Amino acid sequence: MNPWELLDKTEIPNDGGQLELLQRGDEFSIRLSGNRGELMNSRLHNSEEALAELGCAHLKSTVDAQVLVGGLGMGFTLAAALKVVSQSAKITVAELIPAVVEWNRGALGERAGRPLLDERVLIHTGDVIDLFSKNKSIFNAVLLDVDNGPEGLTHSANDHLYSLNRLKAIYNSLRTEGMLAIWSAAPDDTFLRSLKKVGFKVTTQTVRARVGKGSRHTIFLAKKLN
Repeated sequence: MNPWELLDKTEIPNDGGQLELLQRGDEFSIRLSGNRGELMNSRLHNSEEALAELGCAHLKSTVDAQVLVGGLGMGFTLAAALKVVSQSAKITVAELIPAVVEWNRGALGERAGRPLLDERVLIHTGDVIDLFSKNKSIFNAVLLDVDNGPEGLTHSANDHLYSLNRLKAIYNSLRTEGMLAIWSAAPDDTFLRSLKKVGFKVTTQTVRARVGKGSRHTIFLAKKLN
């Protein structure tokens, strides 16, 4: 088997360590440096696609839908969302780490079909928190794939993204019948109760990393009813 080749590394904001991009043949991996674990692999993206398919399922015929994707990753969630929504939709992708955007514009982008080239896509290089509005309902769907879900690994500030105050901000930013979909490495009953406390109607789905096999991941589906 071919060895992994380190293509690039970048600093994670707020002293989160370093992120590495590696390649082996046509396979890519994004990892935390220092043998702290793999975050993403280009062969394991079924649950990332399911995040978009489930979170945007109600938007197939919605004209001028507005979708926010928190976390670009390897682009699979974005690519799946683009397949669901109409041609009049706009999808804003918030990615905290500039290098991840550049990786997706480079060789890595081929794996997901280069979704950043779609004219419906807008890039926000910064914190997804900055895009939530306290006073205006903007989005038909918000898809969050940040770290491992409610219990973050790479960026301690991500804990605040899933706090009650932030969840309320997301709730207010959603239009009526809007959907908040969150990718998580595992179930989390405490977080489930937080979503309900804010006012969401919540269900969960268990999805495998690959179709029919691999690790089991959890998708939280939180709907705003009014």
